[in-house]
Order: sequence, then C-alpha cells, then structure tokens
Amino acid sequence: MTDNSYMVAFVRARLDEEEEVARVAGGEGWRCPAEVPGEIHDRSGAIAFSLRTHGYNHHIALQDPARTLQRIETNRVLLDEYTEVAALDIDRPQRDFASGRAFGLGFVVRQMAAEHAGHPDYQVKWLPRFTQ
Repeated sequence: MTDNSYMVAFVRARLDEEEEVARVAGGEGWRCPAEVPGEIHDRSGAIAFSLRTHGYNHHIALQDPARTLQRIETNRVLLDEYTEVAALDIDRPQRDFASGRAFGLGFVVRQMAAEHAGHPDYQVKWLPRFTQ
C-alpha cells in the first residue's frame, strides 16, 4: 500500500464503524414534533429520546442514523474519486488538471482523516496541506 492508500483505508474503517453504530441505532430519521418539546421521535412516532434541556433535542434529531448513513455514503463517493488519483497527491504536484484534482480531493480526505486524529491509528503526516 502507498501512504495515501493507508490514509484511505483508515478513513474507510472509521466510516464503517460509524455506519455500524447508525445501523444498530435503527438507521431511521428522527424528528422533534412541535407539540411535544424536548422529545425526539423515530419514524414510527415512538419516542427515541426525551431531553427537556432546551436546544439539545434539535441537535440530536439532526444527528439521526438516517442522516449519518447519507453522509457516510457521500464520504465514500469522495473517497472513491480520490482513490482514482491518490498516487498524484504528492507534496509538490504538477500543474495539470489531474494533479490539481488529486491535491484538492486529497485535502478533503485529509480533513476526513483529521476528524479522527485521536484514534491510535491516525498518522500526523496525514494532516491537511494548507499550502503548496
């Protein structure tokens, strides 16, 4: 594996873990009915959570398993696009379209990896590059 393929594998593994958590949580969308403040309901209308503290219920509802699964799928599309050009994602890229694409997508994948910087398998060399 190249250095970049290790990074991709790391991000894929974190997405797989997050997907499993979302599926175990039911994989459904949640909502906050206006008529019952503080309650988060699942698709069937059952109470998934009850939080009387103002503001937490809306935040948690936006973190529902269905939305998480959609974000994971979007991230996997970005990873697949990056994989096509990952070998061109180097410290000093050429000044052509493919190298620019690799550099840009590489920045995104490095940001995705950085979300998990506290993970023991994270490598500091994956930090996003902010300049050429």
